[in-house]
Amino acid sequence: MAGFAVIDFETTGLFPGAADRVIEVAVVQLSSRGQFEGRWESLVNPGRDLGRAHSHRIHAQDVRDAPTFAELAPRLLELLQGRVVVAHNASFDVRFLRAELQLAGLTPPADIVTLCTMQLARDFLPGAGRSLTDCCAALDIDLDDGHRAAGDARATARLLAAYIEAADAPEFWSAHLTAAALVRWPVAPAPAARWRERSVSSHPMTTASFLEHLVSRLPNTAGPAEYVDYLALLDRCLIDRTLSAHEADSLARLAGQLGLDRTVAANLNRQYYTALTTLAWTDGILTTAELADLVSVGMLLGQPTETIAAALDETRQQTPAPAGGVELGPGFRLLPGDQVVLTGDMDRVRSDWERELRGLGLVPWGAVTKKVRLLVAADTGSLSGKARKARDYGIPIVDEATLVRLASACGTRAESR
Repeated sequence: MAGFAVIDFETTGLFPGAADRVIEVAVVQLSSRGQFEGRWESLVNPGRDLGRAHSHRIHAQDVRDAPTFAELAPRLLELLQGRVVVAHNASFDVRFLRAELQLAGLTPPADIVTLCTMQLARDFLPGAGRSLTDCCAALDIDLDDGHRAAGDARATARLLAAYIEAADAPEFWSAHLTAAALVRWPVAPAPAARWRERSVSSHPMTTASFLEHLVSRLPNTAGPAEYVDYLALLDRCLIDRTLSAHEADSLARLAGQLGLDRTVAANLNRQYYTALTTLAWTDGILTTAELADLVSVGMLLGQPTETIAAALDETRQQTPAPAGGVELGPGFRLLPGDQVVLTGDMDRVRSDWERELRGLGLVPWGAVTKKVRLLVAADTGSLSGKARKARDYGIPIVDEATLVRLASACGTRAESR
């Protein structure tokens, strides 16, 4: 079986077809066991303006001599052949893939086999948000060059590899791989153009806005997969504080394609706004500009004035989340079956710690989720993704010396049984 093809597109906007186009593509191939096999990336000349450049940092001069999607298609199709197509928010990327192939005069397969690391996070990273940033933080995966196709594809590939390693059911992956091997992609008649990687950007990344920080941390939803796809598109729509009439119409059209009627979409909009305002108040501070952003988003989501005022008033009264790890109280105990996460360069070899924890009936775990009981860090003041997630969830963070004491107490209790 060929394995997986992790894809990521940077685009001029959110809605594929005649309106928005792909301007950068990246592919990372993984084996059937999640091992890295190769990566490819290229800028794409869309034959139109590039839309808002604040996130993708691509400008007209960057793509002037880049190949078109039709010129890249022959090689891209070779990279996808026989493989499961994977993306973070796969619904978004696959819609663009289908649209671009059709515009190139190629008929995409009706049965593309896909996996979405955003949807899978609900099983592998319970409690994590839906954004790639938040999922990577739970596993301490570096997300370099975010909003660049190559950076996002690499991080998504590492996320998938972590899922594969953690899975107890290999038949889940093999079923997708077997199905993907049967899919026949079209053959492009023209020879492939040379792919053109983006050079080191001369357009520095702007500081993430208040809303972008919030959106990257929004919690996932327990509802159907279609709800997650809709909310993920809202994430993309709103981080620039605008929702054009075209975007609003396209969002409504997508809701229809997902089988969401107006009542369901309105409920999701309201839940989204409640989650956003709740998260905004967790540090107990909200500036006038930030408050204006939240009011603006409420209006863009069609929330009544009284709903906006009530949401902000309710969340203002909530107790701020703790700024650091929860203190270990006298009643804190580690019990057999508890999940323990290790992070940082520790004095003791990581594998030795994991072996000892297993011997005590504890479960060494790779990701920080709400089910984790304890995070052990080389530096309890760590700024790593795992440490940030632990603080968000109120999970205690301790050093190795404290772990020795807790593990010893756990071992004593186990022996007394």
